[in-house]
Amino acid sequence: MPIRQGNRLDWDKLRVFHAVAEAGSFTHAGERLGLSQSAVSRQISGLEESLAQSLFHRHARGLILTEQGDLLYQTVHEVFTKLALVETQLTESRERPTGPLKVTTTVAFGSVWLAPRVKHFIQEYPEIDLTLILNDGELDLAMREADVAVRFMAPRQPDLVKRVLRSISYNVYAAPDYLRKYGTPQTIEDMADHKVIIYGDEFHPPVENMNWFVSAIETAGVPVRPVLRVNNIYSMYRAVQSGLGLAALPAYLSQEDTNLVRVLPQMSGDPIEIYFVYPEEMRHLKRVEAFRDFLMRQMSGARARLTETPPLA
Repeated sequence: MPIRQGNRLDWDKLRVFHAVAEAGSFTHAGERLGLSQSAVSRQISGLEESLAQSLFHRHARGLILTEQGDLLYQTVHEVFTKLALVETQLTESRERPTGPLKVTTTVAFGSVWLAPRVKHFIQEYPEIDLTLILNDGELDLAMREADVAVRFMAPRQPDLVKRVLRSISYNVYAAPDYLRKYGTPQTIEDMADHKVIIYGDEFHPPVENMNWFVSAIETAGVPVRPVLRVNNIYSMYRAVQSGLGLAALPAYLSQEDTNLVRVLPQMSGDPIEIYFVYPEEMRHLKRVEAFRDFLMRQMSGARARLTETPPLA
């Protein structure tokens, strides 16, 4: 569906169309582009006229893409995203990594492990404009919802590059206040007298087999007493901190918070691999390489902390 002005593609109209589709109104798109509402409206009308297609449904509450408009938006968004990537590749400094970098990871890992360490990265690379996006769901890297990801499951998309950074273990933890009140379990059978915080079955966890601890207890024929079901590992961690109950948590949390006590040291979940993931076309961006190397250095220095945590007295 070629869009032409004379003998050339009309990129200006496409740029305005893309902004309107993302903003949902002529006014907001105009503010983003530095154009008046009437100028934006004229560009969209001209584009619709050249295509002989209606691209938006007009409503009092805003604009909604028509089926034809959505088809055009998907294509234009992909093209503009790739153009932006090429622009950054062409302008990136030969001497120093520079430019924006959006990093996504889970809420727990991002809040407890990564956020306290990023100051070292920012100090080393002040020209990189770093954004952390903490989300237990998988943002679409191919659509540039983020540039790179730190994930705890291998990516399912075939066009993503992955690198294993480190393995971590999952152990069982409680707070000292809880153990003083309810005692320390020594065997699985003791769990009949304890409260357990679990990742709810109806939620999609960011790691596989999140409730291995519960499965092990039930396999031994011991009734499980979930005191709380939650859809977030960070919330489980905070609930354990408060003394609510026991939970299976990643080992790095206990190293960031010495108030967690490992119990049932004979029990541990299968090791979980941490992946650094990014789109193939970003492979040679210096800022991506810089962040990958930063993570590897940080994790290399914390290997024991990520993989094995001795029980605390």
